[in-house]
Amino acid sequence: MHKELDALLDLLDLEQIEEDIFRGVSRSAIIPRVFGGQVAAQALVAAGRTVPEDRLAHSLHAYFLRAGDPGAPIVYTVDRIRDGRSFTTRRVVAVQHGQPVFHLSASFQTYEEGMEHQAPMPPAPDPETLPTAAQMLPKYAGHFLDAGVVDRMLEARAAVDLRYVDAPPYGSIGEPREPRSQVWFRTNGKLADDPLLHVCLATYVSDMTLLDSVLLAHGRGGWATGDVVGASLDHAMWFHRPFRADEWLLYDQESPSASGGRGLGQARIYTQDGRLAISVIQEGVVRVPR
Repeated sequence: MHKELDALLDLLDLEQIEEDIFRGVSRSAIIPRVFGGQVAAQALVAAGRTVPEDRLAHSLHAYFLRAGDPGAPIVYTVDRIRDGRSFTTRRVVAVQHGQPVFHLSASFQTYEEGMEHQAPMPPAPDPETLPTAAQMLPKYAGHFLDAGVVDRMLEARAAVDLRYVDAPPYGSIGEPREPRSQVWFRTNGKLADDPLLHVCLATYVSDMTLLDSVLLAHGRGGWATGDVVGASLDHAMWFHRPFRADEWLLYDQESPSASGGRGLGQARIYTQDGRLAISVIQEGVVRVPR
């Protein structure tokens, strides 16, 4: 297993300090605050640890309340809201320095047969034909606020092989484009068969690029270039069909709206053979610096 993936799995393996109370730590991020995908994934781990194994996560709804301190542990308290015959609901509050920094509600369901249909997978090139982050990022080093951003981005994303179909926002600064973005991703190594693990890793990755399409519409490069400031506000995911996070997944993203200092991103995640696995929506603060 890739050592960075091993470190990420350790990050998601929370310490249980009391019944329904867990503690997690953080890893380095591109900017000096806790990465939102990390706290969302850890909160989902905490919720899943209190649910029977035969109930799989089918949705989550979350709010980012405060910027997390990467130097301090995060305590996750789980409320067992409901245990029904088919569905289980959990609420998780993440706390640092005595204050809530994140809130998540998650729902789990026993497997059952039902009606089937899905939106078709959009066209996308073979991920193996696309440049890796290590091949792509150094080309844009001059666009960032400091040269160390490239190394920090590579380190923060080393556990995941994430490949852009087209140039990322920082590759086309000043050139507004259609508010759509596609990336392929998978973990850099094989994972165990635990379905919760794959869902949590997809949750982790889902916060990396979802607001790219907002930036593309305005020709902005992103937080690392200094032409916008922002943060995730809320995040929702629906898990439709089984998938593996260690196999290629297409993250097809678009932005239908930006206004009031906020931008909305919505996306669908498909398996390589065309099954719709996940739907995602996120709103974030996206402000132009004065």
